Amino acid sequence: MNGINWSELTFGYMKTDYNVRCYYRDGKWGELEVSSSEIINIHMAATCLHYGQEAFEGLKAFKGKDGKTRVFRMEENGKRMISSSQGIMMAEFPVERFEEAVRKVVKLNERFVPPYGSGASLYIRPLLIGLGAQVGVKPASEYLFMVFVTPVGPYFKSGFKPAPVCIMRGYDRAAPQGTGTIKVGGNYAASLAAGTKAQSKGYAAVLYLDPKEKKYLDECGPANFFAIKGNNYITPASNSILPSITNKSLQQLATDMGLTVERRPIAVEELSTFDEAAECGTAAVITPISKIDDLDENKSYIFSKDGEPGATCEKLYKKLLAIQTGDEPDPYGWVKVIE
Repeated sequence: MNGINWSELTFGYMKTDYNVRCYYRDGKWGELEVSSSEIINIHMAATCLHYGQEAFEGLKAFKGKDGKTRVFRMEENGKRMISSSQGIMMAEFPVERFEEAVRKVVKLNERFVPPYGSGASLYIRPLLIGLGAQVGVKPASEYLFMVFVTPVGPYFKSGFKPAPVCIMRGYDRAAPQGTGTIKVGGNYAASLAAGTKAQSKGYAAVLYLDPKEKKYLDECGPANFFAIKGNNYITPASNSILPSITNKSLQQLATDMGLTVERRPIAVEELSTFDEAAECGTAAVITPISKIDDLDENKSYIFSKDGEPGATCEKLYKKLLAIQTGDEPDPYGWVKVIE
């Protein structure tokens, strides 16, 4: 089908058949439009180009054993996009219309949903940008909301295998009261320099410390951080972390497995007390961490000596994936079947 080698897919972009778009003009949102073009026509003075009025989301659709396509927690993504819009003064796209757009684009590109068991999924990228021409620093009066999809393989080449991470204090991805809690492009631009440097040294990502005091753990590059200590699932509380929908889901699963969930500030020194560590997000799902090298303090924290993931991380990973693909019941109402 399509001549796509599903098992060889990387986490990259591939052209699909259609995307959906909706314009905000004269104070209101128009109708959803279907387009087969990959190009958007924008004014050279659009606020998204000059003042960063841009927010995006990432979610996935999975093909089940039963042949049905399931989308994971799209309502949460819709709510988070509203929160991003409020953070940078963009027109808010209603959650129910967000869901309608996601359903429509998945249905239109059904042939690109990777088959069950391939390890691949259909990545869904909603995008909201300021279109209005502006040279003064103020919000635009026109916006474009759009959703496109692309089939993807695992975010990290190694798949569900522990990967090394490093700490570098010379970089921040967001300011303490800045845009860290919303999903805007500027946060990712700010992480490129540190991320590229880390990768050149053989690390999968940077574990950022809090931007104010450099004492506490923050985000792990493009993902949230969590650790397992005995029977506890511990994840940082911080006002510069994006609330990950995957992390939120894992906390629920951990609670139901009998673990105690702690969401609190985590001092760097505490790393030496953890049994397992991992990063989590829509793209990565869960990527266990083999070791964290603190490059400034010349310290290493080892979590996997044999290259295998920890038992709790593996259990959580399998459970979440089983719900996403429909292999196990979804008592939480997280999954929506696209009929």
